[in-house]
Parts: sequence; structure tokens; C-alpha cells
Amino acid sequence: MMAETLYQIQSPDATDYWTRMVKCQDACPVHTDACGYVTAIAEGRYEDAYRKARATNPFASICGRVCGAPCELNCRRGSVDAPVSIRALKRFVNESHGPETGDYSLYRDACDRRMLPPGSGNGRRIAVVGAGVSGLTVAHDLAQIGYKVTVFEAYSDPGGMLVVGVPVFRLPRDLVRKEIDAILSLGVDLKCNMKLGRDFTIRDLRRDGFEAIFLGIGLPKGRKLSIPGANFPGVYDGLEFLRSFNEGVPLPVGRNVVVIGGGNVAYDVARSAVRPFEALEEREEVDDHLGRGETTALDVARSAMRMSGDKHVNLVCLESLREMPADRREIEEGDEEGIKLYNGRGPVEVLSKNGKVTGLRTNRCVAVFDSAGKFNPVFNNEDIVDIEADTIMFAIGQTADLAFLQPDDGVESARGLIKVNPDTYQTTAPDVYACGDIAHGPKLFINAVASAQIAARSMHDYLTRTRTDVVVRKRWVPASYTMYNGWDSIRRQETDALSPDRRAASIENTEINYSEAQAQNQAARCLRCNVNTVFRTEICVACNGCVDVCPMNLIRLVGLGSLVEDRNGLEMVKAQFGVDESAISQFTRDELNNMGAIMMKDESTCIRCAMCASRCPTNAITMQKFEFHRECVSIPTVNNKLLQPVMA
Repeated sequence: MMAETLYQIQSPDATDYWTRMVKCQDACPVHTDACGYVTAIAEGRYEDAYRKARATNPFASICGRVCGAPCELNCRRGSVDAPVSIRALKRFVNESHGPETGDYSLYRDACDRRMLPPGSGNGRRIAVVGAGVSGLTVAHDLAQIGYKVTVFEAYSDPGGMLVVGVPVFRLPRDLVRKEIDAILSLGVDLKCNMKLGRDFTIRDLRRDGFEAIFLGIGLPKGRKLSIPGANFPGVYDGLEFLRSFNEGVPLPVGRNVVVIGGGNVAYDVARSAVRPFEALEEREEVDDHLGRGETTALDVARSAMRMSGDKHVNLVCLESLREMPADRREIEEGDEEGIKLYNGRGPVEVLSKNGKVTGLRTNRCVAVFDSAGKFNPVFNNEDIVDIEADTIMFAIGQTADLAFLQPDDGVESARGLIKVNPDTYQTTAPDVYACGDIAHGPKLFINAVASAQIAARSMHDYLTRTRTDVVVRKRWVPASYTMYNGWDSIRRQETDALSPDRRAASIENTEINYSEAQAQNQAARCLRCNVNTVFRTEICVACNGCVDVCPMNLIRLVGLGSLVEDRNGLEMVKAQFGVDESAISQFTRDELNNMGAIMMKDESTCIRCAMCASRCPTNAITMQKFEFHRECVSIPTVNNKLLQPVMA
């Protein structure tokens, strides 16, 4: 007899398996349907593509520029050659349909309301402290279900780390403001220049009638190492420098700059230091090569002076080039802009003369991590290199500012962060919630969005005495699709960038958007992981036609005798036939092979070409699409009482 293929099992318990098959969507913290919007772009359905990109992400346009893109890191096309350029494709469609257009109606309409907390806020008042990604996400969700949300921001402009920690040449400020304005258009009230602990307290918010409070204050302070000279004039916190640079009033920087750190923030600091600061004071409207008006600052004369050695920017990090956490593109573009990289070196001492910084002494970092994979650097103190510097900036991490906390707030901290229930983001004070970096440490912007969506649901549950769960709705439908000619041989094409000399001389956005033809071509590389080959073994005649025709050689007909030689295969046979190991051991390998076989398919490299289905003479193989979405459902708590959280 023929054993039923494991791939055919489609029980409800297998839902997680099928959703995990769509790796881009599964890897995204807010489960954006990247496969869906990439496919829509390939087919020219741009509004539909935007709707899918925006559906579960209130910051889709910003993520199209600066997201860490876990979807790309997990894209199955990467197992074949290189991942689909998902982030750049998101930017392509956002620029024509997102808040960038100045019309927020589609932004509002495209929100997937199935992922909002069910029920109504009935006008109850919510205070959100911090107009960063997490705070504005909470406001976005709760305002749409009827809460009256007021956001308090310490600075004159909203955005948090979007405007503080990301350079203007990577994320245009007009784009940030438009996406924030789209959220405010939902009925959110924003009050700037209102700092918690200076202008108001948690007690004040409670007294003023706010029934729940959200703290999205982030990690606003950079860290410095406790090395000799770290507090000399000319030694800066990298975040402090970025904030001043982005505000157009940069801190005084000399001609020889050293940035300490190996991540994206370190490169943001270093690449900002390369730019001519005078350009920030001379912003003018010029049309870029795509014909759009954009705030830029070109200065060819300064460019020539800079490229001839006017300023030297060095970056020192513990990691080897292979170990560096910074994106490869950041490293490459930094190198093109003249940033000199010192890999495998650690700071020992800030050198000075007459109270002024003259350099940084470094030693060789032999290993960054120990055998257990923990951060535990080992140094060779005999390998010393001094790097000339008159300005040094630390970009090695961030810390919180919790000076606002008062004993009667009821909000506790732990390890420098606000203590929360990791499942609900409720603090030790039942009416106060916190998430994002202030609760779980520095992560990607999209992680802050995801945690804020959970916090918003939890705040709603607290006020309505309900419990909100997220369920997966799914269905199988026949797959009707066409792969583009040559799709399997299309190579990943990175978006173009401005020339290095132009980049280094301005604050123009460095990355150039895809053209329509480029976007469709790159989107056609998607393997369409929500389409699956489904086998009907009862009509399979074991002709091996599918095995012969598969261009990736990933289908095999494996005899039971061969299968049970592997532990996983043995367990599969036991489960399929309901027998124990002793019963199987009574037969020889050849006898088991004669009894039956199982069709094995390696999903990690399947390219959905459908050649196996086309070749099958009995139609035992069909192509089917697994459609699914997540939605929130509300469940009343026991005896209509709110369950108290268990603190982490």
C-alpha cells in the first residue's frame, strides 16, 4: 500500500505549520502579508498592494524606508539565491498610495479593523506619554474604537526615535510628519512640549480623569563606557549628536571624528558626521531626479573639499566585519562615503592634551562572545593602536530616564526598564501600561508596533473587563496564478543610491526608489509561499513523473524501509500506521520498502513552478492556496472580573 504523505495532512492542528510556510509573514512581528503585496505589485495592482502593506501596520510608509525587515531575512527566495527586496517594494507602493500623497483617506480605510480590539471605548479618556512608534500605535488602535486619546510629547515635534535616532538622509522628516498626521486624523489629540516629570506627573493624569495611561517613553539616553577621558569636552553621546544634527543645530565637531560602535546607530552617527553641517542651515527646495520636490542641501564646493580630506571619520568596533550587527548596505555606503573602519578593536582611553581630545587608544579584541554565545569580549592588551581624534562619539547602546517615577505612581522598574507583564504589558500599577524599548530594551521599530498593539488590547480589556484573544481564520482554495517568464532566473537588484560624493555633501535621501518596471521585475521573484502542492495519494500511481520533472530535485518517493532508518522518519511511520517500534522491527528493510512508500518534499527550496502538478497523469497533485488572516475576538473574564497580572 502507499503511505499517505505527511504534506497532505491538513488537520486544524497543522495551522501553525501552514502559516509558518509563509515565512515573510510569519517573521513579521505584525504579520504583514508581504507575499500578498509583493504579488500585487508584480501584477500591477498597486492600491491593493498598499492596502495589504498598511493593513496591520500604522507605520507602513516609514517601514518602507528604515525597517530592519525580518521578512527579508526569512524570505524563502533567500534559500534559492537572494531574498526578495520586500522593504524597497513596500516603499515603491507607499509613495503612490500612502500618506506621502497628502491624502489620508486610503490610510484610514486600509486599516484591518479585524485586528483592533473588539468593542467600544465609549469616549473614555486614555493618556499616552510619548509620541514615538509605540505611543502612536496605541493611540492609532484605541482612537478607532472610540476612546478619546491624548498624546503627550516632551519635544516640540512628535516621532520619538524616528526623528531623534534616524538621520534625515535616511528618513525624510516630511514623510514622518505625514504618517503621524494620518494617525492624528483618526481623532488623536497631540500635546507637544509636555514632559512627564517636568510639566505633569502620573498623579496629575489620574486626577485629570484619564482612566488608563500608556508610557511609550523609549530609551532617550545613550551609553558611554567608563574609560579614562570619557567625560572630556568633545566626547559625545551619539544619540545626543543625532538629535542635534536632525534638529539642524549640530554639536561642534572637529576634523578627526571617531565613532565607537558597530551597529546601524553607529553608522547613522558616522554618516551624519560626514555630512556638511552648514547644509542644515541652507536647506532649499530642489527637484530630485525623479521629479519630486524634496528638502535637500547641495554644496558641490564643500563636497570637493570633503572628498579631498577636509574631514576624517573613523568607526571603531569590537566585531569583525562578518560579526558586525550593522546592515551590509550601511557598511558599504559608509565605506563609499569615506568612513574608515577599525574592526576588532576596543576603546581603552580617550587621549588628550591641555584638556582637549587628541585621540582614542584602542586594543585588539580577540573574541566578542564566549563559547556559550554570550557577550564577553576578550582583549589583547599588547596590541595597541592610537587613532587621532578631536571628537569622539559613543554609539554603543541606550538607557532609560525614569526620574519621573514617584512612589505613589505604583510603577516599578527592573534592570533599568519599566517592569511589565510580558503578555499584557501591564505595569505593577493596574491602570498603567508600557511597551516598546522602555519595556523590552532596544529592538526594531516594527517590534515596538507589535508590542503596542498588544498593549492597546490589554488596556481595552482592563477598562471593559474582557479578554481579547487573537485567532487565525483560514481556508484552502484552488490556486490560480501565473509565474512570469524567467522569474526563476531574475536576480535581486538593490535600489540605486546617490553617488558617494553627492551623498557626503548633502542631506538628500540616499536611496532612490524603484521605477515601475524595476518594481514589477523584482516583485516577480516572489516564490508565492502561500501556494502549496497538495498530494492525493489514493490516486497516485507512483510513476515518479513528479520526481523526474522537478527542477529543484526536491521530491522523492522514499520506501518505508529507508524511511525508518531515520529517527524522524520512524516516528512518522509509527504515527501514520498506528504501530509501535517493535512491530516495525519484525520486517527487513526490503520487506518494508515493498509494503509502501511515502512522498517526501523539501519545502525549503520549492519554487512553486507547478511542473509536478502539470506532469501528474492522474491529477494526484494539485496547486492550492492557503488563505489566512488573524483577528481579535473578545472573551469575558471569569465572573466578569479582571484577572490580575502575574509580574515577570
